[in-house]
Formats: sequence, structure tokens, C-alpha cells
Amino acid sequence: MTLTTIDPTPALVVIDLQKGIIAAHPGPPVTAAVERAAHLTAGFRRHGLPVVLVNVTGRAPGRTEAGRSAGGRSAGRRSAGERAAGGPVPSADWADLIDELDVRPTDHLITKRRRSAFHDTGLDTLLRDLGVTQIVLAGISTSAGVESTARSAADYGYHVVLATDAMTDPDAEAHRHSVERVFPKLGETATTADVIGMVGATR
Repeated sequence: MTLTTIDPTPALVVIDLQKGIIAAHPGPPVTAAVERAAHLTAGFRRHGLPVVLVNVTGRAPGRTEAGRSAGGRSAGRRSAGERAAGGPVPSADWADLIDELDVRPTDHLITKRRRSAFHDTGLDTLLRDLGVTQIVLAGISTSAGVESTARSAADYGYHVVLATDAMTDPDAEAHRHSVERVFPKLGETATTADVIGMVGATR
């Protein structure tokens, strides 16, 4: 964990913690990630810092091997982010943010139709208008929506912090690969407690 500082105006960006995705992946890793993401949202709100909550309602139309139902990986083994955006919506509240996030009127809501929360959503403009120079990322899936958003954020020039215990992936090995191999090249990794502690210390 290498968190060095929290900028004067950081933003928390929470990826795809919505009812349909969470319901499809019950279990301790998701429960733990949700609980820590909720701690982060509460901590950022407490200090009047921007909270951006992202949901997903679509996916890129290009063919992928992971999307095939026969041959290669099956459709059932696709990542949460991939399966979330594909196929019919199973329930009316599928894309609704989970109750644990306790959405507030001051939160900023972004709906994406690709993996990255920056793709055609206006997120970069929103953050720049707010004076944000650093984003803290949490959510699901680590190797899909979170990693894609982190890559975009780095390309846009933001300081990126990955709250690694506030994210998860249905594929544990993919999660480890992102955390250990990819994220150190895109920003700094930290625990939820580290982020909240440093936010409090720098206000």
C-alpha cells in the first residue's frame, strides 16, 4: 500500500454497485467490498467531498471470445461488469444503486454504457468543474469496470487511488492480477482505513 497524500479536492468514484450485479454475486467478498465502499461514501460526505456513484446499463457491441455461449469461456463465466451490461434486464430495479450506498442529494450519479465510467458520460467535465485532481476508486468488478475507469483516469491526468479492499471481482485471480500488476502502474493502492484516515488528517 503506497498512498502518499490526499489532494485538496479528491473525489470518490464507486463503480457498478447496483442491485442486479450484487444479487448475482452473493458471498463474503462482495459483502466486504460493499461495506467498505459504504464507509468511503460516508467518510467523503462527512468532509463535504464529491461522491460519484456509477451504474451500468450497456456494453460495447463488439464481439468477444468471453461473450460466446459455446466455445472458449461460457457466458456464465464472464465478469460481473460484462454480464451486467449484456442480455435482458432481469428486474425493474436491476440498475438501481444498492441501498447500502445511502444515496444522498449531494451525490453525483453517472450512468455508463461501457466499461469505463469516463466513456461518453461527462465524468471528466464534472470532475474538472468541481476542481478534482485525484479520484479514489471502489466497486465491482476489479478487472473490468474499476480497472477500465482507472486506466481512463490516469490517461486524463488524475492522481488515482485504488481502495483495494473496497472492490472485488468474481474471478479472484483477475482481482489479484489487477491489484498486484496493473494498479501500481496507474496510481496508488490503499485500504479503506488508509484513505479515510488520510482524508481526515488532511482536512
